[in-house]
Amino acid sequence: MIQIGEYTISRVEEVILDEATSLFPELGEETLAANRGWLSPNFYNEERGVFLTMVHSWILRSASHTIIIDTAGGDDKDRPLSPRFHRARTGFLERLKAAGIDPEAVDMVILTHLHSDHVGWNTRLAGERWVPTFPNAEHIASRAEVEARDPERGAASRPPASWNVYRDSIQPIIDAGLLRLVEGNEALLPGVSLFPVPGHAPGMMGVRVEADGKVAMFISDVMHQPLQVSYPDWNSRYCEDQDLARLTRAKILDQAAREGALLLPAHFGQPYAGYVRRDGDRYRFEPVETML
Repeated sequence: MIQIGEYTISRVEEVILDEATSLFPELGEETLAANRGWLSPNFYNEERGVFLTMVHSWILRSASHTIIIDTAGGDDKDRPLSPRFHRARTGFLERLKAAGIDPEAVDMVILTHLHSDHVGWNTRLAGERWVPTFPNAEHIASRAEVEARDPERGAASRPPASWNVYRDSIQPIIDAGLLRLVEGNEALLPGVSLFPVPGHAPGMMGVRVEADGKVAMFISDVMHQPLQVSYPDWNSRYCEDQDLARLTRAKILDQAAREGALLLPAHFGQPYAGYVRRDGDRYRFEPVETML
């Protein structure tokens, strides 16, 4: 765990996925070969020729608060457009409890954006109904993101199968009165605030924790792999607004390097977080020494 002021930072893993190198359309064999030395084995699997992608929740705990940042993919969800998450059974909830986190004691859930691998454990299946997994938690989401995913609004023109995420993982939270809509730049608690990181998703938000001269930035999917620290113009094929995603990434890298901020992305391999250092006119990724 890492300590920032009164908050401890930890993580609970849901699943490790193989990600094809086609994640980055610009990636060629020569560039991959030049970076294998530091990518393997934590970020790239040589034998299978794939990136390793983590799906997990970040946990912020203090004496008075238990906060979950993103809720992974979820179990039993109907995801025909995302076969890796379709009807999954991951054991995540048991690992969460084993980490000492009682779902009923969680008082805040921050949803950085509403892609399927970030909201799935908002709800769990109880009989034939989707019910809140964290029934006493305020769930925080971007107003722009919710509007973009709502089948009655921004998502109306998308395939009906894409509406499942909203219907099984967002709508039940709304119906339970647990969702708080934000603009994405609010202070939530002393030392904990939101900041906008759009591009990968329209209303995507980061979470900033600052205390005692230390800064941690949970940056969601601004980067999917640490290779993007060295090649910040590369977007993943999942980024919805490619130009805006590049602008956001450039801003975050510059800010992290200037502030010496700890970056905690959503999908990096172990040790899952690190720092951005300037290296001439480029950046390099420096993993943390503490395994999270």
